[in-house]
Amino acid sequence: MASPRIGVVGATGAVGTVTLELLAERGYTGVRAFASARSAGRRLGDLVVEEATPKVFAAGDVDLWLFSVGTSASRELVPEAVAGGAVCIDKSAAFRLTEGVPLVVPEVNGERAAEHEGIVANPNCCTIPLTCVLKPLHDAAGLRRVRVATYQAVSGAGAQRMEQLRSTPAGEQDLGVADSSWSFDGEEFDEESKLRGETRKILELPDLPISATCVRVPVLGGVDRDGGAARGRARTRAARRGAQRADRGVPHSGHGRGPRRSARRPDPRGQVGRERPRPLRRLRQPPERRSAERDPDRRAPARAPSAGRLSEDVPIGGVRRAVRTVRS
Repeated sequence: MASPRIGVVGATGAVGTVTLELLAERGYTGVRAFASARSAGRRLGDLVVEEATPKVFAAGDVDLWLFSVGTSASRELVPEAVAGGAVCIDKSAAFRLTEGVPLVVPEVNGERAAEHEGIVANPNCCTIPLTCVLKPLHDAAGLRRVRVATYQAVSGAGAQRMEQLRSTPAGEQDLGVADSSWSFDGEEFDEESKLRGETRKILELPDLPISATCVRVPVLGGVDRDGGAARGRARTRAARRGAQRADRGVPHSGHGRGPRRSARRPDPRGQVGRERPRPLRRLRQPPERRSAERDPDRRAPARAPSAGRLSEDVPIGGVRRAVRTVRS
């Protein structure tokens, strides 16, 4: 079978450059790079960047377009590419919640990709690992509600934001609730509403209550998440399966290069940005510092009975016990 002709739009951005590297590593040869007029003519390895114009998309000489551009650019250019007879995989939010456009996480609902009509939408970076965990929970026990917090690296805000972080001294880097790439409607950031809407669509649970809190953290790459969900006795086993599935699907180090590793586990080859501290083990106190109550071998010797008389049995807590009355 001949190698498909692939066009990468947004090839000079943070995602596009990694996409080109991955395609080269996996043996795809018919690859072309496209970007805005400002980047046209720039060399990326053996490729020369071409300008992405409606005329290029209408030519019909590309089988598969991989779009890694902003939402407004995707809305303008993706329909042109589909009209040219190609299949488009779009990373932006332009078509994720559009009726009839499959929103696909291969480990969760990969079969939906075959239902496309020219466009397959790529979910938000946090929606992907979240649905990988929630799907087995739902299958095993059912979901009642979801509460989730995400801690996202600046790579999600683009190459310019990454360069800004690199040039900022470590002591001045700050933890931000959001950045300029997220809009706020007075109640929540659009990143949080996207996470809710996309998760409902992928899991096909349109009424699932989801509460999300999204935070941007000063690291270059990776996503971490924390949350609670589900019900039932099968929850723990399902959570393990979901975590394993998320580990396979979420690149951590190098923004997707090489073997995929979860953001919850450090890359032994060294990770981009700050290394997350390992959890501290509980230290066992030496015997001489343990309390007598907790160490049965170091209890104080029993005292000799006090002089006195034994009164009649009295009920205490439903049990009749002998009570000693001590003389003053």
